[in-house]
Amino acid sequence: MLRTRVLPYLRLPAWAGLLAVLLAACRTTSESTSENTTAALAHTQTMGEVAVWLTTADRTAQLVRMSAPVRFASRNDAAAQISIAPDQRYQRMLGFGAAITDASAWLIQHRMSPSQRQALLRELFGREDDGIGFDFTRLTIGASDFSRSHYSLNDVQNGLADPALEHFSIAANRDDVIPVTKAALAVNPQLFVMASPWSAPGWMKDSGSLITGRLLPRYYQTFARYLLRYVEAYAQEGIPISALTLQNEPAFEPKDYPGMRMNAPARAQLIGRHLGPMLAGRQPRVEIFDWDHNWDQPAEPLAVLQDARARAYIAGVAWHCYGGDVSAQSQVHAAFPDKDVYMTECSGGDWEPVRSGGLTGQVRSLIVNTSRHWARGILFWNLALDENGGPHTGGCDTCRGVVTINTRSGEVSRTDDYYALAHVSRFVRRGAWRVESSAGRDGLDNVAFINADDQSRVLVVVNSDAEQRNFTVRERQRAFDYTLPGNSVATFVWGAR
Repeated sequence: MLRTRVLPYLRLPAWAGLLAVLLAACRTTSESTSENTTAALAHTQTMGEVAVWLTTADRTAQLVRMSAPVRFASRNDAAAQISIAPDQRYQRMLGFGAAITDASAWLIQHRMSPSQRQALLRELFGREDDGIGFDFTRLTIGASDFSRSHYSLNDVQNGLADPALEHFSIAANRDDVIPVTKAALAVNPQLFVMASPWSAPGWMKDSGSLITGRLLPRYYQTFARYLLRYVEAYAQEGIPISALTLQNEPAFEPKDYPGMRMNAPARAQLIGRHLGPMLAGRQPRVEIFDWDHNWDQPAEPLAVLQDARARAYIAGVAWHCYGGDVSAQSQVHAAFPDKDVYMTECSGGDWEPVRSGGLTGQVRSLIVNTSRHWARGILFWNLALDENGGPHTGGCDTCRGVVTINTRSGEVSRTDDYYALAHVSRFVRRGAWRVESSAGRDGLDNVAFINADDQSRVLVVVNSDAEQRNFTVRERQRAFDYTLPGNSVATFVWGAR
């Protein structure tokens, strides 16, 4: 992952807590709540009430279901108005989640007991017992910086080549990535799995190494077959790969972990003449996402999509958050509205402005704004890291995972990234529509969805200001008022009528 220009859009003052307000409203934390989300939603639809879950930046409340009832037809006199237009619909949501990196899988498989591992995977990928319902994940094809060593799936001795891929093997993944991903699929069989290489095998590149370099044109077809072999090998293990990108961060060559520069003409040729035709008609379908890099170079995916041969095989454009502005997603979508949009990597960590932005910055920028700019799916980076931000070999030494696993005890702690994702993943189901809602103002930002199965409404509101904010939510002829504490996030759920 590239951190040379990190999240310039996250800014947040420190939270001045309103403890009395929270204590009066809170019933319990999510980790001790006995009523699951499904029952809560059914209750709100029957009673015409609005269910509210709250998290504050100071962790006084952590995905707490509020006990104080919220009902429609209140005063409706707040200065801030959030109007929901359920008939004005945009993209349908695929899901939310994080990457099962080598580091994440190794920690889950080898630093947790079987019971700890099962409990964590059920919490992350399930919906029962207050699971947060991740529907989307990402794997690395070979090593990334968050691997315990550098490797590809077709390494040979220095100076040799293997164009027939006789030495192709996924053996490096059998001890951690494969069993953990299969266990996640056992919890959520509908899990959408995408995969990205950080580098082609070194012998395919002009550098002769996994680190730096470009793919040699004479190996374009071989590299496409390498990716197809990966899809087929994982399918034999019971892991369906539903989407591929050609290269993680193709405009960046890291100096201490695998990477490969691959410009737009190269990607267009690889997709249009090699990988696209190989995957065409394959069942189950494997989609191709282009780019898989930052917002600061929208011209790159635009150039690939302008190639008619490549465009025919591209399902969507994947984005990272480490440079540029989220509006790039809408710029490319406006030019090619039939192509989906995905946020496929963003990491929390111990650097500015992420540190000061915290929970509300993550929700505002990576959940609200990416969704408002057409993202169907949102992925954070490492699903799990240890107490030292590892294991990793090169790359980021200040990143954090969605959860932190203690390497001595296997105990789990949940980061701001966990709660940022949970405020949508637990409530917004696959196939939900993002719908029109008023743009943010007065420190309040929001995004709204309608679940396709039961027509329940889900509204996420983030207050980035240190002071509490009063607002009215209106849907057609009905409305409710709410006061949201400073530096906090709330999810509101209610029925169609």
